[in-house]
Amino acid sequence: MHSGTGLLSLLFLPCIFYAFQAHAFEFREVVDRARELAESKYQPPPEVPGFLRDLNYRDYQAIRFDPEASLWREGRSRFRVMLVPPGNYYTHTVKLNEVDASGVRPIPFDKSAFSFPGDELAKRVPANLGYAGFKLTYPLGEETEHNQFLVFAGASYFRGVGSKNRFGLSARAVSVDTGLPSGEELPSFTEFWIERPGGGSDRTRVFGLLDGPSVAGAYRFDIQPGPATRIDVTAELFFRSGMEQLGLAPLTSMFYYGENTLRPAGEWRPQVHDSDGLLVHDKGNDEWLWRPLLNPSRLSLSYLQVNRLGGFGLIQRDTEFHQFEDAEARYDLRPSAWVSPAKGWADGEVVLVEIPTDSETNDNIVAFWKPGEAVNEGDHRTFSYRLSFGNHSVAGQDTGRVVKTFVGDGNRTGGGDAENAYRIIVDFAGGPLDNLKPDAAVVSKVSEAGDSKGAEIIEHFVEYIKADNNWRLSMLVRPGDGDDPVFRGQLLIDDKPLTEVWTYTLSEAARNGQSES
Repeated sequence: MHSGTGLLSLLFLPCIFYAFQAHAFEFREVVDRARELAESKYQPPPEVPGFLRDLNYRDYQAIRFDPEASLWREGRSRFRVMLVPPGNYYTHTVKLNEVDASGVRPIPFDKSAFSFPGDELAKRVPANLGYAGFKLTYPLGEETEHNQFLVFAGASYFRGVGSKNRFGLSARAVSVDTGLPSGEELPSFTEFWIERPGGGSDRTRVFGLLDGPSVAGAYRFDIQPGPATRIDVTAELFFRSGMEQLGLAPLTSMFYYGENTLRPAGEWRPQVHDSDGLLVHDKGNDEWLWRPLLNPSRLSLSYLQVNRLGGFGLIQRDTEFHQFEDAEARYDLRPSAWVSPAKGWADGEVVLVEIPTDSETNDNIVAFWKPGEAVNEGDHRTFSYRLSFGNHSVAGQDTGRVVKTFVGDGNRTGGGDAENAYRIIVDFAGGPLDNLKPDAAVVSKVSEAGDSKGAEIIEHFVEYIKADNNWRLSMLVRPGDGDDPVFRGQLLIDDKPLTEVWTYTLSEAARNGQSES
């Protein structure tokens, strides 16, 4: 779906900054390579030696790259490139190339650029091993300090941050059958071309060649770091075979527990998550939808229908230290990510995959766009979008938003007197709510949008909470005997929406949140 000519022109604006080296290397060369790959039998990339794959996380993290060995330290470029060693989860190497006005040069492996945890490991590392990926740095704060802001490493994953963030959630180039019983396929980047920007430029560009059993692809990333890091992505995919569930612009995150779920036994921290909700902008219905995340008791796939996609993202709205109390992980500084579609986005739906986890070390949340059109062998798709990493405002939303969701027993003091019912509390703030007087005639609109038989909305009402300067929607609901009910709630005044639409599946995981929050 198109987001308008204004966005399209903005997306491709960075191209003018690369005119000086337009003939050194061009996107069509990567596209041609991807097409050739798709027309041949898939060959998986060779794995690195087993002793590297078998490294535990701590020993792998102890392999250190020397920042003094970063590319582009000499010269006027404000960007630098740090290199990532293979090992642990990074089971194969990728080819890296540098592009500048004079042409394309391979980046050779330099073992001396790394320090290893012990001489025994160091002597076993081959001198021609290769790299697993790379990190881009840029002075996000003080001009003298270079900050890591974007990492390409592992399958088709890449992670970014804005200037005030710490690394958290990841993006991927594409997802294949994620969440399905058949199991997902993980295509990988096998080669990158990194353009050296001109002196003083605040933009750079990376090309990537993707390959997997079912799909090969060419990617161009036009990158601008800052308070929010913006990446304009252009991609062409060539399909060796069909697939049931293609995912465009997938985002991967972690949700262990939060205010709307039960705190696991033994956990002292109030919450643990990289993202706390999925935000979707439905431009066709002029509606923003907020779906709080869950750590389900069983694999859950949710399909969110939209009339015309304006964007979607995994958002971290909890950004205060006291909401996590974790001085090491600093979940309050984790970034949000927002996808704004540009070209080649046909009708489809946003898919949210929630996977059970008993640890914060597992990424268990995936969100992506599933095109409505089937994918068949020999198909070719071209699309583009803008991906933004930053704080929770990256979506540019101007409506009131959900700041808290609580679920409790509907048959106890403070909850109600209805058996087998649940009290759900949703607090809203921001947007037009900030300009309302406490006695404004705000009303609630609540409905059940699922297929649950016998689901009942017993009551709902709105009150202004002076202590937090929030507007609280309180619901008493009974789930019924059918499928897990899906409730929707929104605040209005004079029949005009004030807020996004809160949407929530009252699943077993959500109901288990009633005893503690």
